[in-house]
Amino acid sequence: MNFELDEDHRMIADLVRRFVEDELVPLEAGVLDRAIAGEEVQLTPEETERVNAVSRELGLWGLDAPEDVGGHDLPAVAMVGVNEAMGRTIVPYTLPPDSPNLRMLAATVDDRQREAYLAPYVRGETISAIGISEPGAGADPAGMKTYAVRDGDDWIINGRKIWITKANRADFTILMAVTDREKGARGGISAFLVDGDAPGFEVVRPIPVIGGETLYEVVLEDCRVPSWKLLGTEGQGFAPMQLRLATRRAEMAANAIGMAQRALDMMIDYAPQRTTFGKPLSERQTVQNWVSDAAIKLHAARLMTYDCAWKLDQGRDTRTEVSMIKSFALETAWEVLDHVMQCFGAMGMTREMPLQQMAARIRLMRIYDGPTEIHNWVVARNLLGTRA
Repeated sequence: MNFELDEDHRMIADLVRRFVEDELVPLEAGVLDRAIAGEEVQLTPEETERVNAVSRELGLWGLDAPEDVGGHDLPAVAMVGVNEAMGRTIVPYTLPPDSPNLRMLAATVDDRQREAYLAPYVRGETISAIGISEPGAGADPAGMKTYAVRDGDDWIINGRKIWITKANRADFTILMAVTDREKGARGGISAFLVDGDAPGFEVVRPIPVIGGETLYEVVLEDCRVPSWKLLGTEGQGFAPMQLRLATRRAEMAANAIGMAQRALDMMIDYAPQRTTFGKPLSERQTVQNWVSDAAIKLHAARLMTYDCAWKLDQGRDTRTEVSMIKSFALETAWEVLDHVMQCFGAMGMTREMPLQQMAARIRLMRIYDGPTEIHNWVVARNLLGTRA
């Protein structure tokens, strides 16, 4: 077995890592200053414009987008290295377009939707959001109540969605709704492309969360969506949504590995320099255990994530592996960050260092796209079901 990326994919991962170190890491001080001031953790419009220009010039847009709409069509395996590199910075920047929504669109759009939605999205001309969770229906889609009914050549959607990233500025939202109450999650959920200015679609409130991020709640009141904006097949929205979630969870695992690896690197650099009671921290067995445990678990998490990505590229059923990497990588990163912050002592508690922002992001990711406990349950259910 060959556990190395091929040369082209390794070169892309190295290019992204240099981009992160040269263009994004220098912007962290400003991001932290805004967080300390109580502002949202984000780049300024000027910073975003400059970073976009550089990343586009380097050919880093549309990395995993289909070639027929201007992308590079990279496999999931190649994106693990890319996403790990992007995870090494606290700067909230995504190489356009966002892979999870991209993958779902690419798998389901028809010719008209490809031209109207997918192609502009790949070109970086539009922003998308995803509307899945609802008040009272998060990890379990069977509780979804947002409902869509036909009305002539349109669909009328009513309901409420919550925990949506970028809803306030998205040009369109991929929105999940029940189209057959009797079938529910088993053939009764459909996906729709809902424009941000669609009548009846309203962002009703921002929801500040830890780490300086903001999510949003939206309400749909008799929201009229033309029938051609049904994404994929009626009643079969759950399968492409699972593709989207698998892509997102693999992305999150790689991001978490990148964050934890950077934190570990910081501890390795710092421990020999800091002396307590006559010895450097690097000679304390506890710190040595933290370093070795982190290195071992991150190596395992990285191999697990590449294995899952390879299986995704092969079109295999990866439901168990996706839950495994979402759980293991995020919990490992959480443990590593905690130990690194402990090693840095009071410095690790300051908001002037990136560690606290990394820890806040990991804490959020342990909930996003299914909490750890749900993923552990999925692994057990799949194994026990297989043996039943």
